[in-house]
Amino acid sequence: MDWYHSVFELIDMRSFSNLWFWIALAVVWSTASHWVLGVPWDMVMRARREGGQYEADLEDLIRIYTNRILHIWRVSGLWILGFACFFLTLLGGLGFFYDFEFGQAVFLLLFPMTIVGGLALFTASRIQTRQESGEDLYRRLHLQRVLTQVIGMISIFVTALTGMFHNLSVGVFG
Repeated sequence: MDWYHSVFELIDMRSFSNLWFWIALAVVWSTASHWVLGVPWDMVMRARREGGQYEADLEDLIRIYTNRILHIWRVSGLWILGFACFFLTLLGGLGFFYDFEFGQAVFLLLFPMTIVGGLALFTASRIQTRQESGEDLYRRLHLQRVLTQVIGMISIFVTALTGMFHNLSVGVFG
């Protein structure tokens, strides 16, 4: 048995029938909804509940992360956007036009995350321009988290439908 066969047997490029893909999908969306603008959600809840130093720490972290996100966007945002569009177009074309299952799976994993990234950029911009703090900041972070979770639920649903369709069509016609 050669190394190429061993590696591809371990990785299994048939993504929708691979348990590791579904575990990765769950981990990605769980992580995305837990970390709001780089800050863990339990820290937001603790700051809201207890205030004081926890609230000051949260506002400092939000200021640091929003400055970081907006700086990266100002310095290289168009390059990142261009590469992301190229890569997603490549994956979408390979996946859906040429029926490459791995391309479909990665596209269905990354495309919604780019929407969440754009939403995070918008939220960071709003927080910085309005200098939000206290209850306004909590509301903004809560909205960011809820929208991320809604995007995640829709993404998981569409990915599951695509995966079931692909597995059923491969099982019947393959």
